[in-house]
Amino acid sequence: MEKQVDILIMGAGISGIGLAAHLSKNCPKRSFEIIERRESVGGTWDLFKYPGIRSDSDMSTFGFNFKPWKKASVLADGASIKNYLSEVVEECQLESRIHYQHRVLNANYDTHTHKWSVKIENAQGKTETWVANFVLGCTGYYNYDQGFQPEFPNQDAFKGTFIHPQHWPENFDYSGKKVVIIGSGATAITLVPAMVKGGAGHVTMLQRSPTYIASVPSIDMVYDKMRKYLSEDMAYKLTRARNIGMQRGIYALAQKQPKLLKKLLLNAVKFQLKGKVDMKHFTPDYEPWDQRLCVVPDGDLFKILREGRASVETDHIERFTETGIQLKSGKHLDADIIVSATGLNIQILGGMQASIDGKPIDTSKHMLYRGVMVSDIPNMALIIGYINASWTLKVDIAAEYICRLLNYMDMNGFDEVLPEGNAAELLEDTVMGSLTSGYIARAANVMPKQGKHGPWRVSNNYLADRKDLKTATFEDDILQFKSKVEQGKVNGKKVKPRLVS
Repeated sequence: MEKQVDILIMGAGISGIGLAAHLSKNCPKRSFEIIERRESVGGTWDLFKYPGIRSDSDMSTFGFNFKPWKKASVLADGASIKNYLSEVVEECQLESRIHYQHRVLNANYDTHTHKWSVKIENAQGKTETWVANFVLGCTGYYNYDQGFQPEFPNQDAFKGTFIHPQHWPENFDYSGKKVVIIGSGATAITLVPAMVKGGAGHVTMLQRSPTYIASVPSIDMVYDKMRKYLSEDMAYKLTRARNIGMQRGIYALAQKQPKLLKKLLLNAVKFQLKGKVDMKHFTPDYEPWDQRLCVVPDGDLFKILREGRASVETDHIERFTETGIQLKSGKHLDADIIVSATGLNIQILGGMQASIDGKPIDTSKHMLYRGVMVSDIPNMALIIGYINASWTLKVDIAAEYICRLLNYMDMNGFDEVLPEGNAAELLEDTVMGSLTSGYIARAANVMPKQGKHGPWRVSNNYLADRKDLKTATFEDDILQFKSKVEQGKVNGKKVKPRLVS
């Protein structure tokens, strides 16, 4: 038996919960359900359990615009973020709409009925068919089943414990152990101080090349003080606006004056290390924001390194041995535990195969319209957050745009919308921008592509996107609207298409 719904949301992480909250408020007449493969809400914040898991964006901008994060903490641990999402579910009465342990297998759009037929495997392993007018992809951009794992030479020779952070063993005891963490990204720089504080004997961060790392305060003292003299709402709004401006300002400086920003970042690291650690380990050979800028709270990584409780090696792996890792420099790193913090495997739509009238869709051959809808695919939106700011900033404005679009369609009697693409617009860069990070490079054959002009360009600029998505008209040459009934009529009466705010 088929299940009918207006809107099917794929994923109950930050994107899915945020979108559902906006729909419940702004499109109350639309029915929607949420499909979630895991046993709980949270997405990333339910999956990752490694020591120290936390945000790397400030929480004043990481929180939703409808539910302020009113704590003085700049960053937040994974459990706190998951609890925050659970609060949104409760406050917006979303729990009854979430179908846990349900996995989307495939989806086919019928251009005659203007409906998606979605095959879903339920908790009992049986296949169900859901029919929806709209499908909203809120699954993030990585494979939950398997992180990126390079093939290390002679890896099987290692007699100790080998772990990928994406699948951290429950109650794993590493006290007194020698640990080598392979990687230098956000996960690695979080794990090093966390595992030292958790009782590891010694932790070594092994990197092929350095990463730009900035220290941020763990407590926002300015916000904390403002709350004493202003209302909490006003203090929050001012803090959020300041942090959005700072995020954009730092990124803009990286684009316009990369040498200056590099000098500022490296001088700050040099001050933190106080001559105890060689700066070569923190001096990348690329410019700031060619890869993502990482942050550490209160310089915790630098403090641990200064004290000698952890160390960093910049080298290449020659091979694994029974007792650790042999480096190409000739040095051997002894290890009881090796953690491969080597990144993510990129995946779109949770691995679902989508098709139109039975013809498979290759998302890498499509673009995003206004960073939200997929070119030449009807009634589908894809939520991909910012790479240079808080993910949630994009979720909020994309959700508001989608709600405005749905209301426009309802008022004008349309049941299909398609952003008509132009092959001449297609570029090689993906919507993730021009970053050179490994996971970005691996996204080339999966991610939608950038376009050359206007609404096909994904700017990764929150302020510009907010203005665009709040004011953009739906009456352009790209959006094509259709209806199974006579187009432009509602209840038999002709209506003039108009902007719905």
